[in-house]
Amino acid sequence: MQILKAIFLPVICYLLLVSCCYATATTHIWSPSTDVQPYKKWHVTSDYYVPTESNSSGTRPNTITNFGLTVGVLPFEKLNAEVGFDHKSGYGDLDDYPWYFNTKVGIPENAYGDFFPAIAVGIYDLGIKENKTASNVVYAKAAKTFSAGNLSLGRVSLGAFRGDGDLLVHGSKKDNDGLLFAWERSMTEISDRLWLCVDYQGTRSSYGAWNAGFSWKFADNVSGLFGYDFYNDKDLADTYTVQLDIDF
Repeated sequence: MQILKAIFLPVICYLLLVSCCYATATTHIWSPSTDVQPYKKWHVTSDYYVPTESNSSGTRPNTITNFGLTVGVLPFEKLNAEVGFDHKSGYGDLDDYPWYFNTKVGIPENAYGDFFPAIAVGIYDLGIKENKTASNVVYAKAAKTFSAGNLSLGRVSLGAFRGDGDLLVHGSKKDNDGLLFAWERSMTEISDRLWLCVDYQGTRSSYGAWNAGFSWKFADNVSGLFGYDFYNDKDLADTYTVQLDIDF
């Protein structure tokens, strides 16, 4: 991870300097994906994370809302980048610092041959308050689509992440790095508008969860997603996710 930071953080700094917007990382259901918004494509997302039960302490968590805007900023075929912002609320006192910033650079799948995977590196949840919202999660991820004859087996993604050790904790101990995994597939046998996904983010911090869900494309530029989030820390209440995405 130290090598990743040394290579990638200068790229992040450059993007933040040349851009007037910042990025909401393009995700699967929960964790960041290798997908990157195309050049000049604006992507609006509205997410709701609704608890299905109380925490182990007996308190019921707030519903978390997240509004984000992302735009693609590189005009290249084989190298993409996105930048944007998130506005999050539902975290109690942390709502005084609702802005979070992210960015991602990626190479699309098959850019350099049929066996070349999609690759992305990025950072998200760059909060504006140190020791409160600045989780600063750095990640790297690769993805490849597999098939058996004419049957698509879907796309598999694998990567790793690391965040601030003071904020990504389990109990009193830091738990700030782990694996990223996802499987996803467009269900063209049913409809090319239907997409299924299972994804995972490691650690027993509040970032760690298994997630499963589906999305439906209502139009070429409008889709809705519904997912369920099983937290690795069993003391935390599971949530379901509702998300609306619009491109323009």
